[in-house]
Amino acid sequence: MFKILLVDDSEYMRGKIKGILAEGGYTEVYEAGNGVEACQRYEEIKPDLVLMDIVMPGMSGMEALEEICSIDENASVVMCSAMKQEPIIIDAMRLGAKDFIVKPFEDETLLQAVAAIAKEKDDLGA
Repeated sequence: MFKILLVDDSEYMRGKIKGILAEGGYTEVYEAGNGVEACQRYEEIKPDLVLMDIVMPGMSGMEALEEICSIDENASVVMCSAMKQEPIIIDAMRLGAKDFIVKPFEDETLLQAVAAIAKEKDDLGA
């Protein structure tokens, strides 16, 4: 089963994304409300994919991305943020993000990004 860790401080946004994922057939979805919790849950769950917001209280998504990639150099993290400034996107990719989705996004955009990671993991036999 393909495990996804969904990280966003907005409970509404987590619910919305979780619904989109369920419609796409992704049912093993775990949640975290901030970066610190994301890092803890990552080590517990060992998800195949992390969908991560950037602006969160405490530890930001960028800090959590860096921490998760230091824990697991093969981590698959897709950033999902309304912050669409090019330097932020470049920094996220430099820190190890596999993709960057700008909010608001179409359901299909999210599902395509998730499917691409799932296919990559499947191709690698991970």
